[in-house]
Amino acid sequence: MNPSPAVAAIEPGESRAALADRFAAVRARTLALTAPLSAEDQCVQSMPDTSPTKWHLAHTSWFFEQVVLGPHASGYQPFEPRWNHLFNSYYESLGPRHPRPQRGLLTRPLLASVHRYRAHVEAGVEHFLALADERTWAAAQPLVELGLQHEEQHQELILTDILHVLSCNPLLPAYQPADAPALRLAASTPAMAWVAGPAGPVRIGHPGEGFGFDNEQPRHTTWLQPYRIADRLVTCGEYADFIADGGYRSASLWLSDGWALVQSQQWQAPAYWIAPGDPRSPSSQWQVFGLDGVRPLDPGAPVCHLSFYEAAAYAEWAGARLPTEAEWEAAYDLPGMAQLTGEVWQWTRSAYDPYPGFHPWSGAVAEYNGKFMVGQMVLRGGSRATAPGHARRSYRNFFPPAARWQFSGLRLAKDGAC
Repeated sequence: MNPSPAVAAIEPGESRAALADRFAAVRARTLALTAPLSAEDQCVQSMPDTSPTKWHLAHTSWFFEQVVLGPHASGYQPFEPRWNHLFNSYYESLGPRHPRPQRGLLTRPLLASVHRYRAHVEAGVEHFLALADERTWAAAQPLVELGLQHEEQHQELILTDILHVLSCNPLLPAYQPADAPALRLAASTPAMAWVAGPAGPVRIGHPGEGFGFDNEQPRHTTWLQPYRIADRLVTCGEYADFIADGGYRSASLWLSDGWALVQSQQWQAPAYWIAPGDPRSPSSQWQVFGLDGVRPLDPGAPVCHLSFYEAAAYAEWAGARLPTEAEWEAAYDLPGMAQLTGEVWQWTRSAYDPYPGFHPWSGAVAEYNGKFMVGQMVLRGGSRATAPGHARRSYRNFFPPAARWQFSGLRLAKDGAC
């Protein structure tokens, strides 16, 4: 057994009552995100990388049942043991799993049954929070916290996945009305400026207070050469200039695997951009499909839904590069830095590797992050789809370099001091 703790410490001094309130709020927000969707919407899987909304609703309940209630809540009765393999994502230690690409075939259980499953698990957690003895509570409290953080991750996936689902519909239906405040287009941004990042030894990683995932730890020292980092994100208007200048036709700008995808997938623009004259939106200008439907491209909004390959090609065209994750984190508190969170995840040039001295958590949650540390790239920041308060300076998101259905964009960097 690995001697590392089950999960990172929770917020100091948080009472059971406060954690119960937060549990109720997180669970309610998940259901609120599904409110604009029909039962038909919630059963569709549009590609292997996405999951149906109904599956997300069930899996987040499965997590609490398997990680918290089953091991720690004496007398808890599972809602339906036959569902365990249906809603296990990737936890080999917790039993077999339904194939990920076939989650869209799970028309049964019905959505109404999944809602009853959620209510059953919620009642179990609330009962446990109220009545667990202190020793049991001490062991389980960090796992309840992990369950909340895990559910917030799936809240974001509900939005990213349903956007892809709806984009496959020729009608391009909106997830919710365009006048919803959270989905208004960004304001125009000022000219890009360059900020000198700290050079030499810097400390990065989770500082040890509050929650942090295992992949953010341990905090450690790394060395940075002099560099400059852009004070803001690259905009749609700037990216449109890249397209107009032949960016998707210039092999010299692209990494080899990226160029192969450009040709095989016929990429001509970011995901969900609609070209002028496209039959789906026969406008003379670029349009963008988003959670609020088809809208005119906002040239001042951060460009979104880019793969790592597209971000790197744009940086090459712009005479710059992508920052490393250490550069991004070290520059976080510098004066003038803007749009660090809440807009788009920002691709970095860092492979998703373990930090020096990394150890996975113990128990079933040892499988949470560590086993994915190969073949993926790190993103930093947080997007407009990220749950409020979920992202932080040390947060490490990760996806394969070809992924672009996420709310992912870029920030530029350059070598040398200003």
